[in-house]
Amino acid sequence: MLLSDQAGQTAAPKIPRPATLRESVIEAIQELIVSGQLKPGQHLVESELAELLGVSRQPVREALQQLSGEGWVDLHPGQGAFVHVPTVEEADQLLAVRALLETESARLAAKHAGEDGVRRLRDLCARGIAAVQSDDVDGAVATNSELHALVTALSGNKVLAELAAQVARRVRWYHTPVARQRGMASWDEHTSLIDAIEAGDERRAAKIMREHTEHTRASYMEQRENEPAEPAPAPVRRRRPRRLG
Repeated sequence: MLLSDQAGQTAAPKIPRPATLRESVIEAIQELIVSGQLKPGQHLVESELAELLGVSRQPVREALQQLSGEGWVDLHPGQGAFVHVPTVEEADQLLAVRALLETESARLAAKHAGEDGVRRLRDLCARGIAAVQSDDVDGAVATNSELHALVTALSGNKVLAELAAQVARRVRWYHTPVARQRGMASWDEHTSLIDAIEAGDERRAAKIMREHTEHTRASYMEQRENEPAEPAPAPVRRRRPRRLG
């Protein structure tokens, strides 16, 4: 029997492959953007990024092209690459989708989490509270992402987890600027959420998560309304070659 004939009978195990250099550069640039080390609207110079990441300019150029297609970077002909400035509308839409996904995740987690899942959630919550108390914004944001990812994993719905993972990094990008503003209130909400999950109260867990994600969404929108508008990159004027003779 040919392998092609067997394909419909059993699923062949996937062979893991190491990340390519371009994929590693893409992830590194995304992380620089998410963490705020590269600001929205900032000019991205290939040579500077290459030196920072310890690679040649070619994988940086390829990474910027792909990140442009994924909405992380804007390419302006004759001007170069710039960190994308999310519009209020696209941020609002993504955070609204996140609220829908995570509300259902919380409801299902209350049904399936179990004692070990609750213990892991409480450990993460304790880490997050400690980060806030020590004014470690990066640590609080990272732990927040871990906690939300764990709630989704505990839902037991793999499709839901895959969809949530697709928006998780961009959510962290939007959450970082308001993490200090949300402060301990966010972790008080996490504590209440974990209490509801431990009690197996699906409706309450869903309600708390819906309100929690809405608070973050409202904080981000308020912050965007109060910040100055980002100017568009200035056009680069090129001199025309002089005609000879």
